[in-house]
Amino acid sequence: MPDQKTATHPRWKQRPEGSTWGDFGVDDQLGRLNLLTPRKVREGAAEVREGLSFALSLPLDYPGGNALNPNRNPPVLRPLLRKGLVNFNCLLGDLEPGRTDVLSDDLAILHLQYSTQWDGLAHAGGMFDADGDGLPEAVYYNGFRAGREVLGPSDVGDCGVPAAPGAARSTSSAGPLGIEGMACTGVQGRGVMIDLRAHLGDERCVVGYDTLMRVMEADGVIVEPGDIVCLHTGFAQRVLDMKKQPDPAVLGAACAVLDGRDAKLLDWITDSQLAAIAADNYAVEAFPARQGPACCAALPLHEHCLFKLGVHLGELWHLTPLANWLREHGRNRFLLTAPPLNLPGAIASPLTPVATV
Repeated sequence: MPDQKTATHPRWKQRPEGSTWGDFGVDDQLGRLNLLTPRKVREGAAEVREGLSFALSLPLDYPGGNALNPNRNPPVLRPLLRKGLVNFNCLLGDLEPGRTDVLSDDLAILHLQYSTQWDGLAHAGGMFDADGDGLPEAVYYNGFRAGREVLGPSDVGDCGVPAAPGAARSTSSAGPLGIEGMACTGVQGRGVMIDLRAHLGDERCVVGYDTLMRVMEADGVIVEPGDIVCLHTGFAQRVLDMKKQPDPAVLGAACAVLDGRDAKLLDWITDSQLAAIAADNYAVEAFPARQGPACCAALPLHEHCLFKLGVHLGELWHLTPLANWLREHGRNRFLLTAPPLNLPGAIASPLTPVATV
């Protein structure tokens, strides 16, 4: 049902029930990242006691292959050219006699959601009657429209890696919801670890509100407005241990995932006012989700977070070493710095988050 609590805005006449559309401004592009205030940065910095840093990224060529997602492939590295020569181990003296330099320069073809990543707010939208005329439109957070602000091609020839050398050009843009907005905030604040693996083990377990609350209560975890919640399941460690040969059958039966169909869990995400969620598993939530009405989203937690609330989602973060250290020291909070690439128009981004304790 539409939520009529706020006045009509230029892009929409009604907003999804329970959404934050308009709460941070008519043209807001950051969602709950607005809660990463200077106070939250100070709260995060106050958790630094030992001066130890943990890099929370998998290598960008993990998981390996494309068995986990046939649409996403590992990075490709290639040398550039320098005046017609291969610019890798390039002897500059061959171009400029007498020079002693040996130079290398390369490029990368990256699938931005292949490894450790942030999902941007244009990663998941919804069909919703924002105009109030009974006809649903393809819209994203805060009513930004597919085909108007969030632009992409209709020709499959404009998708994927170009076959012809030199034919590469940008053909899509997330527009106002591009990942660069997230990057410009610095994404720094207080991280809070919820260690699901410590309580639920390594077998696949679909976690709803009640289980999550039991884990948090057992470990004394408190999530306050503006915190970035990190969910440790052990999945990324399993991926790393497979050494770029992931077994989909094994991983499909491994580790905890959130139950996106659990209304109480979604309400908690809303009411807690957390700023973002990062997990070490593949989609944060179970996919496919539990059976729900045919009218509804296949990824209900993505819909709730990215589309309705403006809560960014992190996936495949390598959280195990940090989670183990925190547990050994009776802690669950830390300073988190996690900006994505400042790549205008991108839907999502790889990153190397850093936790400092």
